[in-house]
Amino acid sequence: MTSPNPVPPATGKLGVLTPGMGAVATTFYAGVLAARKGYAQPFGSLTQMGHIRLGKRTDDRNPRINEFVPLAGLEDLEFGGWDAFSDDAYTAAMKAGVLDARHLEGIGEELRAIVPMKAVFSPKWVKNLPGVDHVKDEGTHMDHAEALMEDIDRFRSEKQVDRLVAVWCGSTEAYEDPAPVHMDLDTFEAGLKDNDPRITPSQVYAYALLKMGVPFANGAPNLTVDIPAMEQLAIQQGVPIAGKDFKTGQTLMKTIVAPGLRARMLGINGWFSTNILGNRDGEVLDDPESFRSKEVSKLGVLETILQPDLHPDLYGDLHHVVRINYYPPKGDDKEGWDHIDIFGWLGYKMQIKIDFLCKDSILAAPIVLDLALFMDLAARAGKSGIQEWLSFYFKSPHTAAGLNPEHDLFVQASKLHNNLRHMMGEELITHLGTEYYEEP
Repeated sequence: MTSPNPVPPATGKLGVLTPGMGAVATTFYAGVLAARKGYAQPFGSLTQMGHIRLGKRTDDRNPRINEFVPLAGLEDLEFGGWDAFSDDAYTAAMKAGVLDARHLEGIGEELRAIVPMKAVFSPKWVKNLPGVDHVKDEGTHMDHAEALMEDIDRFRSEKQVDRLVAVWCGSTEAYEDPAPVHMDLDTFEAGLKDNDPRITPSQVYAYALLKMGVPFANGAPNLTVDIPAMEQLAIQQGVPIAGKDFKTGQTLMKTIVAPGLRARMLGINGWFSTNILGNRDGEVLDDPESFRSKEVSKLGVLETILQPDLHPDLYGDLHHVVRINYYPPKGDDKEGWDHIDIFGWLGYKMQIKIDFLCKDSILAAPIVLDLALFMDLAARAGKSGIQEWLSFYFKSPHTAAGLNPEHDLFVQASKLHNNLRHMMGEELITHLGTEYYEEP
């Protein structure tokens, strides 16, 4: 089957901009640079390691994803970003302590050349971040947005990139509900000029990037592009948007385990989750207002997967508790404990306990890479607005108003693969399987 609208090839250089150049972003930069030099492999990246089945199982067509769809190559990526600290990417990576020296020394020169642009930052929205020294001068939100647009233009010119994408890798902002200023693009732009206090730094970044035609994926639980004003702007500018909050540690486990329990109709009385982590993210989340943003993102997962309204006897009385604790000795090595009280046949009780010792940035870095490449693909395919097919990567997937997100990791993976097949004019796979047993 031939695609009626072939996706243009990924010719030239792709610039990847990251608002935030801390542990996640520098681990992403370093991993790509190390993979380019051939002394590390991009494990965890679907675009680099994954295959996709085409046609029947008996057809034996299983190309790599990056051979099936026209993605930018690792050698074509240029990196840039903004940060509230002035450290270059090498210094920031050393301070983050995620990667060993053996993965940094061979690419030290390239990392040192990635110097952050001054950030749009407000301690109102991120409180627990001492020592900030690299922020844009005072002015209105619109002044800051225009300064960001100048940064984007300068980066595009200096790096001679053909296309740009942006992935938010900054801190979690304090929780907020949508306000009237977020409900309409004209009102939002007026709010930028009037310095409306309900507009956050991440929203200023999103506005500037979308106005410049740059696809934007939100890796934090902030209220950023998932507001009507940004959705309108994305459609107006013909730009893809996606979010929110990278699905890395404990929530990744929930979206793997919970669908299996529901599929077997095993009941759940309670799910207690607690985390300890000691990186900058943990320090920021030690503030109750920032933690509230993360808590809302995490808590919505189980209810959507388990559908207690349809299964009240199994999940109608579920006690779901989430805790995050800042513990500096852990550094980037996050530990998540889950205690799950389940019940089965005749109501007999059982327990599941999960102790996931993970490295937050190691899990997030391949997500940044995949989102950058897939968002660029979506833009070249003529897609704009919300890219729900990328929900595979997010804790709290961005969907159309009134539409419940899909949290089941396996459904999300099928959605992603079928969207790639559809883009390239291949038959969608339903996994019905009857074609192997019915008479032709």
